[in-house]
Amino acid sequence: MTELKLLAFDTSTETMSIAVASGEQVWRRSGRGGPLASSGLIPAIQALLAEAGLRLRDLDAIAFGRGPGSFTGLRTACSVAQGLAFGAAVPVLGIDTLMAVAEQARAQAGCTRVLAVLDARMDQVYAGAYEFESGAWSQRGEASLDAPEALRLASGWTLAGNAFDAYAQRLPPGAHVIALPDAGALLRLAPQLLSSGHAVPAERALPLYIRDKVAQTTDERAALRAAAALK
Repeated sequence: MTELKLLAFDTSTETMSIAVASGEQVWRRSGRGGPLASSGLIPAIQALLAEAGLRLRDLDAIAFGRGPGSFTGLRTACSVAQGLAFGAAVPVLGIDTLMAVAEQARAQAGCTRVLAVLDARMDQVYAGAYEFESGAWSQRGEASLDAPEALRLASGWTLAGNAFDAYAQRLPPGAHVIALPDAGALLRLAPQLLSSGHAVPAERALPLYIRDKVAQTTDERAALRAAAALK
């Protein structure tokens, strides 16, 4: 089997994570994520590809964390994935950030049943349950947006994510692992998702939002002002 060449990045949290793989060899970079990733993501990707001796058109796919997470961070990741993939004619692979949290918890602590939680701000968390069987993750039910105290952790499951500092006393008791949707986790998830047909053309690289949109872009705010002026 041909060794895969992949670019992966995630900007859904306060940490920007980037990784490039050529077969078994992996190069990594990290920085400030969320709203701060917009200015640093592309230069960091270019530097990492140069370090790996790869060009965009050499890649088999571009994987990115599609959400849930920071609205601005998700828009940044989606836009960059689209732009790079269009120019290089490379398919994109949007990967759920909660699944990436579960995979990172497996890598760090061997967890195979994970309730992944990410801080959603506003006294809420994004949550999703994942089970690792036969070499792949399966989602149990739908991802949700909940108050921390509304979550339940079944026996034999591990709570993993980045919500512990903010909600330590409100999350369910039990085994827990601090884990982020790291680009390395995206790289590990990518081969199975690619083989099962999850890659799409660049124009279908879309973010996954769970919370109703609470932030508007500059263009959206301008459109609303223009519409109001017509009333």
